[in-house]
Amino acid sequence: MLLVNSFLFCGLLCLISQIILDNTKLTPGHITSILVVIGAFLDSFSLYDIIIKKVGGGALLPITSFGHSLIHGALAKTSSYGLLGILMGMFDLTASGITSAIIFAAIFSLIFNPKD
Repeated sequence: MLLVNSFLFCGLLCLISQIILDNTKLTPGHITSILVVIGAFLDSFSLYDIIIKKVGGGALLPITSFGHSLIHGALAKTSSYGLLGILMGMFDLTASGITSAIIFAAIFSLIFNPKD
């Protein structure tokens, strides 16, 4: 059942994003930013952890989990380092994802040519 819930969560998130994309003038960048903020908002009230328990890894795949990671790391480091811990924690949990995105983007930009 966890696998089905995971699939349904990701599918529902994609469906909502596609409906927004088709019916508004928002760009994919805008929608991505909105989903990151929604993930951060849900984690601020510990709601995203409940979603993760219900749907498993399906909640860790979409872009909303990036917002969750940002806030989760910031709140974890704030308790020990204070205000400076906010920045330290944000980049502590997300550094590997950001670094890999930069490296793969650089590699793929050398291999592939963009379309007009």
